[in-house]
Amino acid sequence: MVTATKDRILQEAAKLFTEKGYEATSVQDLAQALGLSKAALYHHFGSKEEILYEISLLALEGLVAAGEKALKVADPKEALRRFMEAHARYFEENRPFFVAMLQGLQSLSPEHREATVRLRDRHEENLRAILRRGVEQGVFREVDVALAGRAVLSLLNWMIRWFRPGGPLRAEEVARFYFDLILKGLEHGAS
Repeated sequence: MVTATKDRILQEAAKLFTEKGYEATSVQDLAQALGLSKAALYHHFGSKEEILYEISLLALEGLVAAGEKALKVADPKEALRRFMEAHARYFEENRPFFVAMLQGLQSLSPEHREATVRLRDRHEENLRAILRRGVEQGVFREVDVALAGRAVLSLLNWMIRWFRPGGPLRAEEVARFYFDLILKGLEHGAS
């Protein structure tokens, strides 16, 4: 159960981990930003790594839930567009959690990393299911579904490096551009 204080700790930690990086953020930095003692932080979380783990789980659970809605759409093109938009929208609405999760994955202990990777893989498998369905129905050409899925996620996840909320484009608009680029390619007259 996430209490108001735990939620506040997670929000501030995600923000600091995104701004400074997980490794560069100390428990003292976090306590100071929250106006709490280190002992108060440890009352809610046993370690800084436990905070990152909770942030990662929340980010991935939300991302999986957002993407799974697209699985219910029968048309593979529409399902892919909705999946990509949901991924981008979730990123924009939960940027600190999303960035902290992506950047902090390697800092997690093996057992925590395994649990987060399972959720990440589930999200990727949902995307692959959409792509596979499109190939099977002849909507998409024969492609290596795993490789195509990684390409889609790479486009979307790389947004953490350059996309800033409040800029000229919404994340969903970027996702729609990527979707169009994936479907039509760059070649003039390509189908």
